[in-house]
Amino acid sequence: MKDKFLHTLTILFICLIVTSSTIAKEIFNFNVTEVEITQNGNVFKGNKGGEAFTNDGITIEADYFEYNKISTILISSGNVRLKDKKKNIIITSEKITYLKNKEIIIAEGDARLEDEIKNIVITSDKISFFKNEEKIEALDKVELKDFKLNTIIKGNKITFFKNPEKVQAEGNVELLENNKNIKIKTNKITYIKNLEKIYTEGTTIAEIYSKYKLFSNDLLFLRKEMRLSSNNKTIIEDNNFSKYETEEFIFNINEEFLKGKNISIIQNTNVPIGKSDQFFFQNGFFDLKNKNFKAAKTEVKLKKNIFERIENDPRIYGISSSREDNITSFKKAVFTSCKKTDKCPPWRLESSEIKHDKNKKQLIYNNTILKVYDVPVLYFPKFFHPDPTVKRQSGFLQPKIRTSNILGNSLSIPYFYAISENKDLTINPVIFSKNAKMFQNEFRQKNKDSSIIADFGITNGFKSSTTQKKKNINHLFAKIEKKLNLNNFIKSDLKIFVERVSKDTYLKIFDNNLPEDSIKPKNLDNLNSGFNFFLEHENFSFTTGADIFEDLTQKQSDRYQFVLPYYNFSKNVGSTNFGTFLFNSKGNNVLSETNKVKSKIINDLNFSSNDKILDNIGLKNNLNIYFKNLNGVGKNIEQYKSSPEVNMQTLIELNSELPLFKTSSEYEETLIPRISLRSNPGDMKDYSSAERKININNIFDINRIAIDDSFEAGNSITFGGTYKRKNIKFDENFLELKLASVFRDRHENNIPSQTTLNNKNSNIFGSMNYAHSKQLNLEYNFAIDEKIENFNYNSVGIGLSLNNFVTKFNFIKENSILGNANVYENESKYNFNEFNSLYFKTRRNREIDLTEYYDLVYEYNNDCLKAGIKFNKTYYEDRDLKPSENLMFTISFYPLTSFEQSLVDLVN
Repeated sequence: MKDKFLHTLTILFICLIVTSSTIAKEIFNFNVTEVEITQNGNVFKGNKGGEAFTNDGITIEADYFEYNKISTILISSGNVRLKDKKKNIIITSEKITYLKNKEIIIAEGDARLEDEIKNIVITSDKISFFKNEEKIEALDKVELKDFKLNTIIKGNKITFFKNPEKVQAEGNVELLENNKNIKIKTNKITYIKNLEKIYTEGTTIAEIYSKYKLFSNDLLFLRKEMRLSSNNKTIIEDNNFSKYETEEFIFNINEEFLKGKNISIIQNTNVPIGKSDQFFFQNGFFDLKNKNFKAAKTEVKLKKNIFERIENDPRIYGISSSREDNITSFKKAVFTSCKKTDKCPPWRLESSEIKHDKNKKQLIYNNTILKVYDVPVLYFPKFFHPDPTVKRQSGFLQPKIRTSNILGNSLSIPYFYAISENKDLTINPVIFSKNAKMFQNEFRQKNKDSSIIADFGITNGFKSSTTQKKKNINHLFAKIEKKLNLNNFIKSDLKIFVERVSKDTYLKIFDNNLPEDSIKPKNLDNLNSGFNFFLEHENFSFTTGADIFEDLTQKQSDRYQFVLPYYNFSKNVGSTNFGTFLFNSKGNNVLSETNKVKSKIINDLNFSSNDKILDNIGLKNNLNIYFKNLNGVGKNIEQYKSSPEVNMQTLIELNSELPLFKTSSEYEETLIPRISLRSNPGDMKDYSSAERKININNIFDINRIAIDDSFEAGNSITFGGTYKRKNIKFDENFLELKLASVFRDRHENNIPSQTTLNNKNSNIFGSMNYAHSKQLNLEYNFAIDEKIENFNYNSVGIGLSLNNFVTKFNFIKENSILGNANVYENESKYNFNEFNSLYFKTRRNREIDLTEYYDLVYEYNNDCLKAGIKFNKTYYEDRDLKPSENLMFTISFYPLTSFEQSLVDLVN
């Protein structure tokens, strides 16, 4: 009975322990919901959630536990959370294995380790925490070698942890250092906790301050020093699109200071390669925060299009370089813009120092020698210019040296002065060897809705070859544009323009000395001043203004023509199912040749029908009806009376064409016959003596005689056609023929006789364009009289290309009433190779049996240097311009300067 009682008491005691869910072990203590003990009490299993803890401050929470008393291995699984209160470590995972004897903790499956003191978080597929460490101290002249870190430490006392406390993580590792906002991603990492050293193995990405991103291998992070380093190739990118590549580096995180070897830097990675500056340093120290550096041997590849020539490779070499306070300095530097090859560049600048002042946006050169193919040519003690990125900054522009047979040698050194953000001035003094001086100035102002540009120049001491007297001459070109922004108008603009010279031949004499982008007149014999006002409405457009034209080739009394004022109004009246109505009204008051006055107002109402295509045969037709109302008065004008006159005119036009197509296996052919019937029941003003040209390209135009106050008189039929043949496989094998003529019921005396449209049968006008291949093409335009007996006009153009030889021949001949031109032109070029060529051009006027000019040029030309010898002979004479014969040497160093010199003067 007593034994039975003791047995029952034992069972009750065990049940009491299970009920309280508490079991005491000599290493781990558990507090679980269910317990299972097997293998003679050596294996303990806890189910349905609970907690395990040790006497040394470790607590583990999990859904399941399995503890082997013999091996002292505890396996926890399911929402596991381990906290080491002494080490201030928290680990969470799906499974944690704790090898108690070895003090190794292994977390697997969404593992996360948090160092609460260091504020470091590591996440990975697998994390191992090694708690054992052995502290060793050595005294008196100790030397410690760490082969992994490649370091040697010497001292009188060294404390060394033989088995340091460490964390190892493998698989999709991510480490966060929250104090400095540092994130490291890799596949394997080792964290030496007490030494605060972090090693990565394999490919590693590190993000710092959300400002820098590093791509490297086998990275070392010393947390105490806040320093990153690697002996492997590394790429560092910042949030300003700069990219650093280095073979090995040390990066001090707090100071944002980089030390590297064989470093390359791309300053703007968000643009294509070649469109950003690239720096290459043998080694150096870089302050990434302030963008300062000190480096050894340096090469800078400037962006290829910095001088607007994509074929260039502009670059700077220096034996050393530095940058501080936005000033970059290159010692013993070389600069060139020439394309990079294995050979020496065509030209280069060698300087004791080249500075780039980013604050002033200037490039400054000290003790500079210009070398052409290693031969010293020019020496500059010191000079500076705006850096190529500058669009507007005060400073000297590209100097130029030129030669003129009228003015002699000249030197110009333009100076650009930035007055303000929207105003600037270019001062361009030019000194001529023939004791003349030119001061050319260009002022520009750009506002939101307006702009002003004015070019003013004065030349002192110019000696005319006609009067042999010295005289001061000048010019003024100006243009003002203003957007008026009037309500209810799409556009409302005002333009004022002025062109004036004090000498008739001024533009021809100084053409080469005025800037290429100047607002100088395009036509060197004509000037135009005035203003115009333009309005564009959704329903109409309107222009008005005034013009003053000056013909510099005419005598003083007859050279001016004043158009004061003029206007032009146009409106789309409306459209119907049949066609469109357009209304146009224009007028002007013209004073010319001192005493000729003409005033007119012309109102045009035009109807253009929609194209009507006959489906059965494909014939396309359209009908146009034109109404003209002329109101005019004139004085000393042949076509206008001295008393006001009003007349009405009508022109009816019917156009038809029949496109025909044929396609074979080799050719695609098109034939388009075309006919235009025109009828004017009224008369026209007498323009029989007016100079007008008709050709195959304008013969079908409604205003082919280019007269605005009259319609072409009488009834006419214009008949013509176009034939095209194109090789389907080879586009260059192409033939186009055009032919047209005009027939009328009677002779019309008032139509310009030069056109031959006044006759019953006009000339037959035609053209032929034939591209036999890329090597040979022919263009021929002609006019044959109505009897098909004589060619009144011939224009032949032949282009021939044979290997390195290219030539063009042009021949123009006019007979009879069409004119008396008889001109031959030839332009030929032979390319010896990629860089060397010989060019020849001439023009001969056979009517007066005179060769107008010869040009013979030998030229060497590459991407950055152009040099040549040019022989030019002209027979042209116009007041101060006399026939000349020149032998010139020219050379241009792009983008530095250009030089032109007469070889005759050079020899003499």
